[in-house]
Formats: sequence, C-alpha cells, structure tokens
Amino acid sequence: MKPSLSVQIGPLLLPNPVGVASGTFGYGQEYSELVDLSRLGALYTKAVTLEPRQGNPPPRLAETDSGLLNSIGLANPGLSSFLKNKLPELSRLPCPVIVNVAGSSESDYAAVVEGIEGSSFAVSGYEINVSCPNVAHGGMAFGTDASLVERLTSSIRKLTRRALIVKLSPNVTDIAEIGRAAEAGGADGLSCINTLVGMSIDTRLCRPRIGRGTAGLSGPAIRPVGVACVYRVSRAVKIPVIGLGGISTADNALEYLLAGASAIQVGTALFSDPGSPAAILQGIETWMEERDLPDVKSIAGLFRP
Repeated sequence: MKPSLSVQIGPLLLPNPVGVASGTFGYGQEYSELVDLSRLGALYTKAVTLEPRQGNPPPRLAETDSGLLNSIGLANPGLSSFLKNKLPELSRLPCPVIVNVAGSSESDYAAVVEGIEGSSFAVSGYEINVSCPNVAHGGMAFGTDASLVERLTSSIRKLTRRALIVKLSPNVTDIAEIGRAAEAGGADGLSCINTLVGMSIDTRLCRPRIGRGTAGLSGPAIRPVGVACVYRVSRAVKIPVIGLGGISTADNALEYLLAGASAIQVGTALFSDPGSPAAILQGIETWMEERDLPDVKSIAGLFRP
C-alpha cells in the first residue's frame, strides 16, 4: 500500500510535501514548459507588494562556493498589476498557489491581502514575508520583533480564512520565540527559513560582488542552519513547519522532515535543475515505502535525538 503524501496546513490540504520557494519560481508560467505543475505540493509565488518595486541596484546575484547570494529587493509589478495580469493565470494552475506577501508597513500587508481576497480569482493561502534581508524598510524589521510579528499576523488573520503561513528569518536571536509569536497571532503554519545575511568581496576590484553590499545567502551552505531552526521551531509550536534552505535532493528534504518539518520548499536548486522537485518527491515516497510508513507526518517519529 502506497503511503499518503498529503499534508494539512490549517484549512489547506497539500497533495504532497514538496513545494517551490518564493522568488525562485516566478508566478508559475515561467517554468510551465519545464515542470509538471500538477506534481507540486504548492507553488509559493514571487513576493507581491502594494506598490510596484524596481528592486535593488545590480549586480543582484553572485555565486559562492556552496550557495548563492541574491539581492533582488522584492522587485515586482505591484498589487494592481498582479491582480490583472498574474492572478487569473495562477488561479488556473493545477497545484495549490500560496501568494507571498510583503510590505513596508502593516497597512501595506493588509492592503495586498484585502485586494486578493476581493478578487474573483481564488488562491490557496498566503505566505507572509516578514523576513527578507534585502530591503531597507519593512521586511526583516517585522521579523526580528516578536510583538510586531504577532500583531501583524493577528491583523491579517482577521482578513482571511485561507491558509496563513508566516516566513521566519534565521537572522534573529531566538527564532523559536518569533515562531511562537506568529502562532499566537493565528498563523496556520511557519516557513523556516529565509536567507541568511551574507557578503562576498571581489578582491581584484576591492568592492562587494553585490550592488547593495550585503545580500541573502541561499543554497547548500545554509542547510544545516535551516535544519537546526526547523528542529527548534517545530518543538516550540503546535502548528506545521515548512522547511527550506539548501534542499536539492530527497536526502536533504528528509533531513528537514526528520527534524520536524511537515513539508518542504525547493528554491536555489531550481536554477540548475528544474526537475529537482519531482525527483525529491519520488525519493521521499520510495524512502517511506522502504520503511512501510503510512504518511508524511510519521517521518518525524523516526528521529532519534
């Protein structure tokens, strides 16, 4: 008997635990010829803000030995354009769509969610980005203060009955405290983790390789940090935790699931291998079958501290 791959996040039932991370998959159409979207557990969209954002000055990307520095700066066309040009297509995709929401103020976040809620095109839920290290205002300023996270989550919770996920930053003193604050505010789940703040310097030119100086580090280098954060957060809250950071293989994903994650997201790996989510899902299923596990949540029960 095949194991059940479905995962419950609040009111949302994901068909499987393998999603694609915000900022790495666009709005879905960009990968539609390369990936079978019906096999995705969830598509987390590129961030949507109230006003259009041009993003940070170039260069915005720089490879490191074991990862990728990015400083996109939440570049996006803004809510009005999203509602007109992106949401209709997203609503027709054959997988759950979770809209990543960002802002510079509480009212910005609320306006984006209200705008989408008022549309005739439905989405599956929201991932509230309180953890982006690549913008000067908002973003991580919310994610480093537990009281602000709880207040923001609570205000958005009043606006929607759809799945509400808060994306946590590792760039804090106690990530478990921030997770508990989001849970207290009414979050259905937590994405853990966003990128780490990093920097790379060109020693020939004696200047940063990223236009803004610092950037968000993703990829294999941050996976041990992500796994540790999921381990801590999943034991501090009762809501599901979605693990991400440096996942490119089924074994990587299983580390997160054993640590306590209910689902995972694939990000940086998509740039070199768009087929990685499907391969990861197959690998998870095979691993579960070999151990005769009935469902995804039973994976964490095998962890031996």
